[in-house]
Amino acid sequence: MKEELLKGLTKEQIAKVRECKNHEELLAMAKEEGIELTDEQLTAISGGGICQSTPNFTCPMCNSSKIKSRYVESNMSTWYSNDCQECGFHWNVDA
Repeated sequence: MKEELLKGLTKEQIAKVRECKNHEELLAMAKEEGIELTDEQLTAISGGGICQSTPNFTCPMCNSSKIKSRYVESNMSTWYSNDCQECGFHWNVDA
């Protein structure tokens, strides 16, 4: 996760951000908390940079859509760990 996008938030608010499953939840949480989002934060949200629902990944090696993907909750810089069921390629998706 890009830490500069979390500047100005309390630890509690950052924890709530990390619990969001999609950008709609994130926007609702920001409204509830009275957080005014910067242009950079809004751009990141609309592009999935802060919070994103589970995407449809394709393997960057073989372009297969048979991907086993898991959300990585414990890592601030990595959102998803992926394994291609076709070619076995493993990659992470960074926040």
